Amino acid sequence: MIGWGTLTRLCLVNAAIGGLAALPVNLFNRLMTVELSWPALLPGLLVALHYGVQLTRPAWGHRSDVKGGRTVFILGGLVLVSLGVIGTAYGILVASGTPMMALAVWVVSYTAIGMGIGAAGTSFLALLAAASGSRKGAAATLAWLFLIAGAIAASIGTGIALEPYSAERLLVIVSVVCAIACVVALLATLGVEQHVPPTTMDPATPLRDALRQTWADPAARQFTGFVFLSILAFYLSELILEPFAGHIHGLSPEDSTKLSGGKDGAALLGMIGAGVLSHFRFGSLRTWAIAGCLISATGLLALAAGLPLVPATVVLGLGNGLFVVGAIGSMMQLAAAHQDATGTRMGVFGAAQAVAAGLAGLIATGMLDLARFVASDAQAYASVFALEAILFLAAAVMAARIMARPDDLKDATMVPGE
Repeated sequence: MIGWGTLTRLCLVNAAIGGLAALPVNLFNRLMTVELSWPALLPGLLVALHYGVQLTRPAWGHRSDVKGGRTVFILGGLVLVSLGVIGTAYGILVASGTPMMALAVWVVSYTAIGMGIGAAGTSFLALLAAASGSRKGAAATLAWLFLIAGAIAASIGTGIALEPYSAERLLVIVSVVCAIACVVALLATLGVEQHVPPTTMDPATPLRDALRQTWADPAARQFTGFVFLSILAFYLSELILEPFAGHIHGLSPEDSTKLSGGKDGAALLGMIGAGVLSHFRFGSLRTWAIAGCLISATGLLALAAGLPLVPATVVLGLGNGLFVVGAIGSMMQLAAAHQDATGTRMGVFGAAQAVAAGLAGLIATGMLDLARFVASDAQAYASVFALEAILFLAAAVMAARIMARPDDLKDATMVPGE
């Protein structure tokens, strides 16, 4: 088992993943819909494509259970993500003159982003689960703190560097961000895997059998359902928050990017707060999952009601942070309860997350485009935020039910730091 210093260094991988993943969902979506005036459904379809490709996550997880060698797939996945992100920026550069070429570049680029995140993300979580020993809850919290921190750094840093905005400047800045992320990941994984116990799954176990064994576990089935519902709620506003800031509140690209960074900053504070309180035995992963859903719903209803943008966004971010601690911490605990199938289980949960996130993008952008035909822009955005709030409330009810059953999810009731 590695020490806290090495564990912290390993979690820098998630900062690199978070930083690169934030750009397609936030900044590129805003540029396509506002600056290029493409329908909001287009980035929704592209993001759905990149999530759909991540259905390969169980295969990556199973491979890590059977053969190990996760570092290579972490680094290779991040290189593939970087190529996709740079390709998307290039597509934005040429979109005004050759829109069909830009569309083709975006399809290839978002496919690469999805494949890379699936390979790197699943392999990282499997390596983290194997390396953290009995510190699964704390490791999960630390990993997702770094994920949010990476998204904040990329969003705010890119927003500042983009002033004044131009497509040519975007391509240069994005290339630098990708290079930094790859170097960080290389340093983060250096020499870690050699200190990790070897995997224990029978190498002859086929993927189909491993998936069947996972799905036969009632706790895994119920938690997969919770992951799907809560992530569907979590991601509904991801693709429309920055366009909302531009269309309704008149924010520039750099300012709307900073708003997304501020939301992520509030999420980071929520995660830190939950981790500190849990260390002193105040609250549990179940508590934070439920509270996060309820607070997120409150922020979304405030956005829908036309209340001040920044406070409502901060409340949404704070709720998202609490939710992440509860949901992802529980996911790590439940996956690690079966040491011979940690990667496969993480892949199943990740696939449910990817499907929900992809559907969320399609639902949000499609619903927004349709609503704008029959209502004002403000009313159209409000309808999406209201739907997301309802789903978060439903997820809170589900978390209260399934996480209250110690026989089903006993590992999920542990708190970060145990």
